[in-house]
Amino acid sequence: MASPLISDSTVSSNRTVDTSQMDCSVVGGGPAGAMLALLLARRGVRVMLLEMHKDFDREFRGDSVHPSTLELLDSIGLAERVHELRHSKIYRPTLLTMQGPFSPGDLRHLKTKFPYILMVPQKNLLEMLTQEAAKYSGFHLRMGANVTELINEDGTVRGVRYQSDDGVHEVRAPLTVGADGRFSRVRQLAGFTPISTSPPMDVLWFRLPHLPEDPDAEGGAFGGMRRGHVLIGLERGDYWQAGYVILKGSYQNVRAEGIEGLRRGIMAIEPRLAKHVESLTDWHQVMLLSVESSRCPRWSKPGVLIIGDAAHVMSPVGGVGINYAIQDAVIAANVLTRPLLEGRVGLADLQEIQRQRERPVRFIQFLQTQVQKRLIAAALNSPQGLLEVPWYVRWLVGVPGLRKVLPRLIAYGLVRVHVEN
Repeated sequence: MASPLISDSTVSSNRTVDTSQMDCSVVGGGPAGAMLALLLARRGVRVMLLEMHKDFDREFRGDSVHPSTLELLDSIGLAERVHELRHSKIYRPTLLTMQGPFSPGDLRHLKTKFPYILMVPQKNLLEMLTQEAAKYSGFHLRMGANVTELINEDGTVRGVRYQSDDGVHEVRAPLTVGADGRFSRVRQLAGFTPISTSPPMDVLWFRLPHLPEDPDAEGGAFGGMRRGHVLIGLERGDYWQAGYVILKGSYQNVRAEGIEGLRRGIMAIEPRLAKHVESLTDWHQVMLLSVESSRCPRWSKPGVLIIGDAAHVMSPVGGVGINYAIQDAVIAANVLTRPLLEGRVGLADLQEIQRQRERPVRFIQFLQTQVQKRLIAAALNSPQGLLEVPWYVRWLVGVPGLRKVLPRLIAYGLVRVHVEN
């Protein structure tokens, strides 16, 4: 089902084409923005979703949908639809360590309809969410909309201006939500400054072909480590999405060894990929992800709010980014629906969203930092280049009564979030 677009009249590109009046403008069509727009639209809020790209097809976006998100989708009748998308399931996340395979827990022990991590291409998930939102008359989607400025009046943000192929457009709304990711334009325009840390790793992302003779990987994933590098692979039907973890700042050294050096490094970890790596012939096939973690001390000002990666950039450790962004969106929708419908959104409403979400975010970022420092960095710097899980972690997951703690944290985080109907 096509999403409704705003009707524009074409004029000179340096003049405003039109002005639209909404209850809320959401900048960024990622998981946080798409989910928030859907939840608001289904409750009768007039909302415009602005996405700077012309489609949702982006390489190497996170796509691990955890039980928490599956339960949220189920509560609004979308669990069956997301399972109709191309997917794989991970029941028991596993690390290959110098002591052998190590799993922090089996999700099948949790009391949930969805005891697994669903690996779904994010492009397909976003298309599903926006197609569902398009069923509601108050939802409007504008692709190729590059936000250039916030409209400020008397110290309050009253909307945004954005550039598209046919000129400048204006969206007036009592609330603008920046859900535009780690390089958020709204965050920059609003003057929110994140506090950043520097995780000890970067990741090289690339594709490897899925060959007929490939063995089944448990849960659609494989991984390993050797000589100071980590290799992970996620099954995508006809290809593997692969990540090669390196020490932060070592990219130029890795690249200096040439694409042949990268192939040798991959085969040193997983010899069965010898045929697969023949497909890597040029560095243009490889994307560098500079891993970072950050959090804004302040998420809101009068008329503007940031959520998801715009407010807190997550490390890829644990694959929790999508799920925490969607939880932000759910809490935002729960808090803001009535004020938006009544036209009385105040700063206290916006601050309430941060109050509910900041503690879970700080907690998971703390855990990610510990994994990065105590496991990944130690392994990347070790002469053997092997991952060693501390004895107390192995002890923790083996203690009756505690063995469900880590699976629960993987599945839900610190708190469980619910959609209020």
